[in-house]
Amino acid sequence: MSHKFSISEYVAPEDEKAVEDRLVAYNVATFGKSDRKSLSILLRDEAGDVEGGLIGHTARGWLYVRLLFIPEHQRGQGLAPKLLALAEDEAKARGCIGAYLDTMNPQALNTYLRCGYAVNGSHGPMTGDLSITWLSKRFDGPEVIQ
Repeated sequence: MSHKFSISEYVAPEDEKAVEDRLVAYNVATFGKSDRKSLSILLRDEAGDVEGGLIGHTARGWLYVRLLFIPEHQRGQGLAPKLLALAEDEAKARGCIGAYLDTMNPQALNTYLRCGYAVNGSHGPMTGDLSITWLSKRFDGPEVIQ
């Protein structure tokens, strides 16, 4: 069987969907159906426009924080820990036992560490002498599934 490869800087949405659909089908067949549910906690300005927030999902007993952004003018007010706490509370209500995330931002890394996240690993240096760090946090209390 011969294979044809194409390399591009552009990913057409339909091509990405084709790959994703096949991967999801494989994962469901191999590991079972996921209980994935999206999660968003948005920061809105007085006009109701989104300025920042937290975007992630829960699945297979864990919360994944994909995006967390605090606008410059609102930093230093404890909003990142508040967003994480709200997301963690929702994840616990959904039956999750922990949360995980990643960051390249040294300030964000310090915030996550202060919020009880532990470093699982890192990779770098990358361009600009940056590293990416993966972190996780197990939830305490009666909600934890053993």
